[in-house]
Amino acid sequence: MAELSQTTSPDLSGFPVAPGDVQAAADTIRGAVVETPCSYSRTLSGICGCEIWLKFENLQFTSSFKERGALNRLTALTPEERARGVIAMSAGNHAQGVAYHAKRLGIPATIVMPVGTPMVKVENTRHHGAEVVVTGATLEEAAAFARHHGEARGMIFVHPYDDPLVIAGQGTVGLEMMRAVPELDTLVVPIGGGGLISGIAIAAKSIKPSLRILGVEAWLYPSMYNAIHGGNLPARGDTLAEGIAVKSPGKITTEIVRRLVDDIALVNEAELERAVATLISIEKTVVEGAGAAGLAALMSDPPRFAGQKVGLVLSGGNIDTRLIASVLTRELAREGRLTQLSLDIPDRPGQLAAVAALLAEAGANIIEVSHQRTFSELPAKATLLQLVIETRDAAHLDEVMARLSASGLSARCT
Repeated sequence: MAELSQTTSPDLSGFPVAPGDVQAAADTIRGAVVETPCSYSRTLSGICGCEIWLKFENLQFTSSFKERGALNRLTALTPEERARGVIAMSAGNHAQGVAYHAKRLGIPATIVMPVGTPMVKVENTRHHGAEVVVTGATLEEAAAFARHHGEARGMIFVHPYDDPLVIAGQGTVGLEMMRAVPELDTLVVPIGGGGLISGIAIAAKSIKPSLRILGVEAWLYPSMYNAIHGGNLPARGDTLAEGIAVKSPGKITTEIVRRLVDDIALVNEAELERAVATLISIEKTVVEGAGAAGLAALMSDPPRFAGQKVGLVLSGGNIDTRLIASVLTRELAREGRLTQLSLDIPDRPGQLAAVAALLAEAGANIIEVSHQRTFSELPAKATLLQLVIETRDAAHLDEVMARLSASGLSARCT
């Protein structure tokens, strides 16, 4: 992949956000936002062939870094602006950050969320005391409604990423990472609208100019990649990383990314699912699709990071429990640990028991059983047996299939 133009000592001048603004934001939000751990992962480092530190922003009170920028912006409001109230549009995490801190500060808040926003994010936002309006098929449509609705009522619009105060607040993540692990070579950061990576780039590169910063987007929403590379890859569809499913990045953030970010990687849905499952399995931490994007990029291309000291931002942890269950079971299937089999067997007593005994001897565990006699193309004296079995790994599954075949059974993975 072609890399963005970058010098050893980046020019940090001319932006509406300066390193001093990020430090001021850190002073503003101190005590009201968690300084989350930045911890070394021995297991992930061994798997990926580099040294990995994880920044656990999913451990914020609202489970997302978005609190930082939201609080920095809200604190800057005048008493008259606070009385008028604020309005924001968000797919969830910015919504919760604004709602939570607005309630703390006594500021009325209205949040506009696009249709399809995960229910956990909608309910959590309401729980924080904000009025929630769910409308618009996309984030952009929700934003248009929010601006019109807010202007009609004199409310202050709090942008989720294209606002200097918001960017400065998000940049405090970078300050904390560089203070915790100053020897880092590379930071890997999810990109939606670009607020997080812009703030981190300004803060971190002011401390260590040689630091490399890699942004990560979902293949389904390569908006910043298009903006920087002049591409026209389509942005569409349902992605596990709905938190970074942005069709149009910010104007301020695009210019910062263009000058300070070294490259942008794109990850597909299977890679995102694998990263979410890996973080649950290894780190015992729940991270949403957008939050796992950095690990997805690293696991999909380990040679790119070989031998480096890499910091990953786990940007958020707001994911529906139903979706977690789906991701975990799909990953088990990819690993060959959970498989659906179809077998054609004679419809007479003892056949199911014989299959079950054979699978038991092979060390496979039967999870589900289904007989289908009516809706199949088999002869009347045959039945379709469908099983979901659990095996140790792909090699064990191959052994099980070989045993079934050697016993004269025709089994198919379906």
